[in-house]
Amino acid sequence: MCSKKKKIPDQKKKIIHIPKLCSLKHNNPTCNKTTITINRPKAFNALNTDVVLALRDAYNTLAQDDRVRCLVLTGSEKAFAAGADIKEMLSMDYHTMESHDRSQSLLQMGSLSSSKPVVAAINGFTFGGGNEVAMSCDILIAGENAKFGQPEINLGIMAGAGGTQRLTTAVGKSLSMQMNLTGDPIDAQRALVAGLVSEVVPTAECLPRAQAIAARIAQKSLPVIKKIKDAVLSAEELGTEAGIKYEHQRFISCWATEDQKIGMEAFANKEKPIWKHR
Repeated sequence: MCSKKKKIPDQKKKIIHIPKLCSLKHNNPTCNKTTITINRPKAFNALNTDVVLALRDAYNTLAQDDRVRCLVLTGSEKAFAAGADIKEMLSMDYHTMESHDRSQSLLQMGSLSSSKPVVAAINGFTFGGGNEVAMSCDILIAGENAKFGQPEINLGIMAGAGGTQRLTTAVGKSLSMQMNLTGDPIDAQRALVAGLVSEVVPTAECLPRAQAIAARIAQKSLPVIKKIKDAVLSAEELGTEAGIKYEHQRFISCWATEDQKIGMEAFANKEKPIWKHR
């Protein structure tokens, strides 16, 4: 929780603006969750280098703030992110694309990650790079108007930041092939049935619902939050046998935290745990 010395009464001071790109704000006075908003409305939140690097920097900054235990990533009601900025890639030839520093370009979107859980609140167009960024989040909540797609084939290219990999993991080979090879999008209900998102809610309720889930997560012990996220993500890389061994190691490591003792003693005494987050 924020100490009284760090509490900022002026609401305007709670918002950190990255001009024309995205805004960051602590969305309640306890400072335990933060909403990141992609903000390029005239371009339907298309992802250019500035936006992607700002998002990467936001993740890195918030990773160092132990007051923040869960993040929410969102766009607008019309578009979460309509894709990568085609104008930015249009002038790149093969040599430039192959040799440029990807860590400083919009292709960094394929490597975006946070050590803390990220809940995506998704409305409207979520295409190409936008879908890839959404899939890099941990929990996806969709508004009823959300549409998901990998339309790169219509431009004579293919997905390059997770659209063939994360999508296949999420929805299976057949639907991933269909979406990538036809470029046709799916709606929110189809995404729910396929396992791409965990909930579909009315469009206006999408962000509040995502923030409510983030608030629920943020009530837990931060070290355990991180361990669980790490273990779940390892399931995508390890086989079942190796994954269970890794899970067991992470489970045992909980006993190296103060919060394990706090949580178990509180349960035994029928009390609410007061975490120290260490």
